[in-house]
Formats: sequence, C-alpha cells, structure tokens
Amino acid sequence: MNDGSTPIHLNAGGTSLVIAVDGGRLPRILHWGPDLGALGDDALADLHRAALPAVGDSAVTYPQPVPVLPQLAEGWLGRPGLVGDADGRRWAPKFRDATHQVDDAADGPVLRTTAVDPEHGLAADFEIQVLAASGLVRQRVAIRNDAATPYRIDSLELALPVPSDASEILDLTGRWALERVPQRRPFHVGEWVRASRGGKPGLEHTMLLVAGEAGFGFRQGLVWATHLAWSGNQVLAAERTPAGTRHLTAGEVLLPGEVVLGQGESHRSPWQYGSWGAGLDDLASRFHRHLRSRPQHPRSPRPVVLNTWEAVYFHHDLDTLTALAERGAEAGAERFVLDDGWFLGRRDDTSSLGDWTVDPAIWPDGLEPLVARVRELGMDFGLWFEPEMVNLDSDLAREHPEWIFDGGHGPGLASRHQHVLDLGHPEAYAHLFDRISGLVGSLGIDYIKWDHNRYLLDAGHTPDGRPGVRRQVEQAYRLMAELKAAHPGLEIESCASGGGRIDLGVLEFTDRVWPSDCNDPHERLEIQRWTGLLVPPEMQGTHIGAEESHTTHRTHPLDYRAEKALWGHLGIEVNLLTADDETHAALARWIAFHKEHRALLHSGEVVHADLADAAFRLEGVVAGDRGEALYAFSVVERPSTWPPGRIRLPGLDDERHYTVEAVHPGSAPAAGAVLPPWQRDGVTLPGRALRLVGIEAPSLDVDRSVLLRVVSAPVAL
Repeated sequence: MNDGSTPIHLNAGGTSLVIAVDGGRLPRILHWGPDLGALGDDALADLHRAALPAVGDSAVTYPQPVPVLPQLAEGWLGRPGLVGDADGRRWAPKFRDATHQVDDAADGPVLRTTAVDPEHGLAADFEIQVLAASGLVRQRVAIRNDAATPYRIDSLELALPVPSDASEILDLTGRWALERVPQRRPFHVGEWVRASRGGKPGLEHTMLLVAGEAGFGFRQGLVWATHLAWSGNQVLAAERTPAGTRHLTAGEVLLPGEVVLGQGESHRSPWQYGSWGAGLDDLASRFHRHLRSRPQHPRSPRPVVLNTWEAVYFHHDLDTLTALAERGAEAGAERFVLDDGWFLGRRDDTSSLGDWTVDPAIWPDGLEPLVARVRELGMDFGLWFEPEMVNLDSDLAREHPEWIFDGGHGPGLASRHQHVLDLGHPEAYAHLFDRISGLVGSLGIDYIKWDHNRYLLDAGHTPDGRPGVRRQVEQAYRLMAELKAAHPGLEIESCASGGGRIDLGVLEFTDRVWPSDCNDPHERLEIQRWTGLLVPPEMQGTHIGAEESHTTHRTHPLDYRAEKALWGHLGIEVNLLTADDETHAALARWIAFHKEHRALLHSGEVVHADLADAAFRLEGVVAGDRGEALYAFSVVERPSTWPPGRIRLPGLDDERHYTVEAVHPGSAPAAGAVLPPWQRDGVTLPGRALRLVGIEAPSLDVDRSVLLRVVSAPVAL
C-alpha cells in the first residue's frame, strides 16, 4: 500500500508512467512516454516537485497536474470526468481519501486506487496498467452508488495527459467505401471532440485521436494517442486549457437513463487505451504487439479467402458456386465464404434478414452438398450473417414485431431496407443464438462473416422505449463469445458496411476486421495504411477485387490489385468463372507468393517511409529479427517533378548488409521499360546506407507499384 508521499512509477514494454498519489487525491499522471529507467524515491519525489506549476492567488487558474478523472469540485473547468446526479442533487462529486496499491500482474504492473465521496455516497475504483508485452497504457474506473437514492450517470470520461510538445492533432474521418481519411490541425486552446452516436463506432469514426510534436510522421516526432475499447456510442476528445494543460479523453456517450445505479450497484467504464511512440509506426507497433500477445490471437497461417459476394452477389445456385469453389481451389484459396443470399426468400436486400434458415427453393438439398465439395477441395467453409438486423419483410418481423427497436415512433428510418433486432429481449437473443449455433454445428462452419449495416438511430427497448444501445453492444459481445465457446475453433470477422466496427472491444471476440467495402486498390492503400494504426496486417481482410471496382468504377490491372491485397489477410473477390486463363494463372502466382511470405507479413513490424512528395508511398513489413523485409513503392498521383528520385528503406538493422531486388509475382516489367540500373541485378548495401542514402525509385505510372525484396546478406571479407 502506498502512503502517498512518493509518486508511483509503472514501467514495462519500453513505457514509463509516473503517477502522483499524494494528499488522498485521485491519481495524477506526471509522465507518460519513454522509459525513464530506474528511479528511486528521492528522484520520484523531485520529479513530482519539478512538475508542479507556480500557483498564484487561485488554484482554479492553475489546475495542473489533472487527475485521470477531472473534477469540477477540484477547480477543473474543462471536460468533466463524471457527469451525474440524483434528481438534480449530488451533481458535483469530489472523490478523495484515496488509497493506492500496486500489483505486479503477469501482463504488466497495475495501480489500483479506491476513493470515496462520502457526502454524495459514491465510491470509485480505478485500474491503471502498463502492459508488459507492448508498453500500452490502459485505464478504467468503476463508479458505485452507496446512497439510498438512485444515481444516474450521464457521462464518464478518463483522461491521459500529453506534454506541451504535443502541438498537432491527427484524427480520422470517412464514409462508406472511403474509411480512415486522415486530417490534421493545430492543438489550439479549447476542445476538439469526435463523437459517435450510431450504436457502433461508425465509418466516420476516428478510431484513434493522436497528438504529437509539430510535423510528426510515421518515423519521426513523438506522438501520443488514445482509443476506447468499446463498440458502441463513444467520444474521444483533445483538450488544451488556457493554463496550458493538454490531454486526451475517452468515454462512452450514454443515452438518457442508460446507466442508473441503485444502492450498492456499480458501473464500469470500458478500457481507455493509450499508446505513444517515436513516430506513428512506433505508436502502431504497440497496438500490434498487444493484439499479438493475447492468448486468443489467431496463430495458424491465415487462410486465403474466396468470398462469393462480388462474383455472384445474390444469384446463388449449387452448380455455379461449386464451379466457383473449384476454380478458387485451383488458384490456391483455402477458405470459401458464402456471402449474402443463401437464406429463406433472400433475392435482394429488401427482405428476409432475420430468417436464418437455408432457402429450400435455392438449396433443395440444403447447403450440405456445397459444403461437402468445399471440404473435398481442401478448404474451410464460412457463412455470412447479419445477426443484429432484421427486414420488416421477414417472417421474424411478422411474428415478433416487439423484438424490433422502437424509440416511440415505430421502427424508424430504414437503411438498406433494414432495422435492428433488439438483443435485450432474452427470447430474441435465444432465438438468434439457436439459429446461428444450429447452422454452425450442423454444417461445421469454420468462419462467420458478421455484418452490421444499420446505425442504431432509435434504439428504444419495447415496450417502454428506454434506450437499448449499450445493452445491445453487451449482448453482441456475449453472442460472439457464446458461439465461440459452443464451437471451439470458430472464427468471426467484424464487418459493418465495411470498416464501421473496428475497435479493441470487438477484437476481443473477433479474428479479423473488414476495413472497407471498397476493393479499389487506389483507395485500399490509404484505408489499410490508417486502419493499421490499430490493427495488424493479419487481422485486416484484404481482397483482390474485380478489374473495375464496383464502388468507384476505376479500373486497375491485376498486379496492382493483388499487390495492395498482399499485405493483410488475403482474399479473392474476382469472378473466377469469367476470368481468362492468363488472369487465373497470374492470380495463382500472387497467391503462391503471399503464402511464401505470409509468415513475415503476419508477424513482422509494419513500417512506412516519410516521403517528401505526396505522390509516392513506400511501406513494408520487416521481420522481428531484421533478417528480411518486403516493401512496396507506389505512385498514387502524378508528381510535379520526374523521375521520383531516391527512396530510403526504414526499419532495417544499420549494422547488417542486405540484398535488395525487385520482384514481380504476377508479370515481369514490360520489354523496353526504363529501369534504374540497380533494378536489373539487385544491389547489396548496409542497412545504414539503405536508411540514410537509399536507392533510386522505379519510374512508374500512376496506380502502379513495385515490390522490393530485402534479405540479409553475408559480407565478403
């Protein structure tokens, strides 16, 4: 038990967290970032004193350092940590008399703090942890009501401070088929707030909120970021006060009455995560290491997926899909996923959601013949569901209209002709579990593509109309967990109109995400790049789409489409039944190349070069032992000068020599192509030279790329 006289130093995974715990107050973070090494009590005490500001005649003007749960009653005039009341009373809590204990948990040291507000009859239990495998910081709090009158929580946000060096903010926005678009702004005085209110993070959600040094990039500048591990309504905010305090906050957006605590009842916040790094690559690598360190992280080779959607859409029949499976197996596919259109009455998107029964009109012998053939071909079998959704034109909706969310004005606006099934009804939950589990068990389904296409705009639980969004998220998590428990080995993909539900909350229960419904490689390069701030390559579905994208109507050659899909959990959405032999053979070569290198791609460190010209991209994956790497150089728009000049390769070992060669899994460069001299026979250079001097970039047209294979080479004496 800490007596509060000395700050607490948690350090693990290359991260130091120094926390002031004096005066019975809530924890106040003095330092979050690079490891400070061993610090004795005297040094920690001096560090605390060195961090305190000069205070004049009003402590309200100088609120630093701010508790992880900022409180109005302590003079904090910024975003409040806890907003709540009991019929208009007990609305300005002041937690104090805090006690603190450090536990050396197996996954990293954790500070546990308990504090009370005796006048308001409230208690708070905090957990602040530095994760050993990654150096991520995470924290959460549980609020308990000890008074006789109910206490309503309207918002609960935790804060992570960042230093005054953090002068820029980066966040993400987007829309359908164009997720994860970065935007930057100065870290001005005031609040920059990004909220999601659609019952899931959403296509436009920022995923992370980043603050960093001026001009930070992927390889330069210290950066700090926060993320909320929650798949429902949420808010991330960056705040700078006139006194100079800067911090990042995260919490749920709670609807009226969603959290009302009776006497003795508690509410626990989701985990707020914080990552820092010397550049965005370093920051992202902490999230990647965390996900890869979990016991449930998928460790078997990620099977190459053949998804039926863009090949056949709703047009299902056994002969066509069997032929597609056979062509897929010939190309090297290892998992066949039957997408939307297989269930009762489903001919388009206007009907049948919720009727999870195999349609006998299309499948007179059930799905068993298709599944049997898929397994004969050596592939896993996966099936598409949209469990949380329902069409009004469905047997389920006609039989149980009371299971559809209704905020008091009927089921509300349709989106893609669908509404939301309220899993807060125990009978609805049980019905859904039984239907899905029955199919998984009877067919031996290995994989569920779990879609979620409508926002929860008016999610009132019938018959009283109370908000049901928070309960819906909890029930979705429960459903995923119980399906996996009932069917060991089952894998689940989080898809929500593409990348609308990507967060560390849902990733506790899923094995990959679908970053976007857009397979256009021009867009996918950026979507995957920015989704990669949180999600490692092996958990991102990356598919080779049609020559003409069905979302953008751009056309791209197979080599560019395949190269951009190479970097994640590879899949195919090309209609192999109409592809000519040349295309099929080239596709097979790309799949074989991916299989040859997926151990590297799915375990290595993701790196991005900071190039001066926005027309170019250079990114890759470097093995953990720095023995090999794979990079892609791409031209994404026409540059104002030509040729591109030299590119420098990040992430290698300065002291080792490497052979660099251009590789062409699909088709070789055209005869007569203008190539830099090194590209004809390769080149061998020290890692330091490749990092500081680089190599001449290939001259390419827009939306074209070259793969660079880099292997550690012995040095001739």
